[in-house]
Amino acid sequence: MRQSDNMDFETRVPVREVMKLHPTTIDAYATAADAARAMCRDEVGSCIVLQNNLPIGIVTEEDFNCKVIAKDRKPGEVYVKDVMSTPLITVGADAVIADAARMMVKKKVRRLPVVDTGQKVIGMITVRDILSVANEINEIMSDLIVINRMDDYHAGICDRCGSMSDDLMYFDNQNTCPVCRDEESIP
Repeated sequence: MRQSDNMDFETRVPVREVMKLHPTTIDAYATAADAARAMCRDEVGSCIVLQNNLPIGIVTEEDFNCKVIAKDRKPGEVYVKDVMSTPLITVGADAVIADAARMMVKKKVRRLPVVDTGQKVIGMITVRDILSVANEINEIMSDLIVINRMDDYHAGICDRCGSMSDDLMYFDNQNTCPVCRDEESIP
């Protein structure tokens, strides 16, 4: 299997399977303090900014740090529309995780709002979400390797010489010990 085949296997999981539903939203004319409270309440690092119930941007912890706190502005006096990041970079719910990850790298963002076919925001996917899926898949692959290794190497009686061995390998419809494998030049 080529490396790219492996990557495709690991990343064919659709974004909709990983995304968090019901992302935190805030009105464009809410204050940075309101958005911070909503983020704390929902334990998230961003809010989708809405104007007339349509997404127009995103406000993140970094936006607060760089555009409010670092400039010594009062969070209760700053509208999120004035500190949000735009344009809103989104990913479709049917896209695969690899596409979302590539988009994050290309656009240098850590989270992507997930949209349906009508461009309505229906979820959020973050770098952490993608890493957790990759980690799960790696654990499954490790388990599969162990299972296959158990099938290849096991203890018992050699079908060729009748000796007991804890290193039998199944080859040519026979369990063979290392001595018999060496005699037959079997790997």
